[in-house]
Amino acid sequence: MPVSWAGRRAAMNNSITTGILRELGNHGMADEFSNIIVLPIQRRPSLEAAVAKMAEAEQLHRKKVKAEKLLKAAKLRMKAFIEDVECSIARNLTEAELTELADCGFIIRGEFLVITGKTGCGKSYLANALARQACLNGLRAVYLNMNSFVDEIAQARLDGTYRKLIAKLNRNDLVVLDDFGLQPMNPDTRLALFQLLEERYGEKSVIIASQLPLDKWYSYLTDSTTADAIMDRVVNNSTIINLTGYEHNMLM
Repeated sequence: MPVSWAGRRAAMNNSITTGILRELGNHGMADEFSNIIVLPIQRRPSLEAAVAKMAEAEQLHRKKVKAEKLLKAAKLRMKAFIEDVECSIARNLTEAELTELADCGFIIRGEFLVITGKTGCGKSYLANALARQACLNGLRAVYLNMNSFVDEIAQARLDGTYRKLIAKLNRNDLVVLDDFGLQPMNPDTRLALFQLLEERYGEKSVIIASQLPLDKWYSYLTDSTTADAIMDRVVNNSTIINLTGYEHNMLM
């Protein structure tokens, strides 16, 4: 059946409207508008319902775009997902505990999280999954293993950008420090760690994943004065999770 002049005009107007929405950056609204106008007249929502659908689609689109940018900036070590984290008595992690962490309330409150356990128990996976969850919730996160943290501190000391580096890290709602305790702690790194924890204490969140049990940290940090200060910040503002057992089929 030939398309009427009115039909062609309506299609042209709809195309123009879609183009304007995209030009304005409202891609979610444009997609939803396109979905609505292809429906038969009798199945199309009312004006109010259509506008509501378009507004909701735009909101979801912008959240998705923001999350993608945050995930890219976070430089996570692995693609880790909360729903794939294994919870059991054997692993010393319950579903209730994971659910509470996954809502990112501890990040919003500026609390620290310490995850300890042996190799293969899923420390890094859990830390990366929580950082990913933070990004999906519109929070800024950054992942660093201690090797890269040490290297960045050393380079910043050499080129005079140390304060800029600490300030850059502190712009994130969450900083993940992975593989803590795997190599000796030099004075510059120890001081930088203290400064990072001090400036974030009660304000911004930190996740530290370590093979070292918490009671071994003091001797690992060696310098008693700095160790006292670091342990004070960690112990008084942290949730401690000691993972046991092993998490199967995941990169640790």
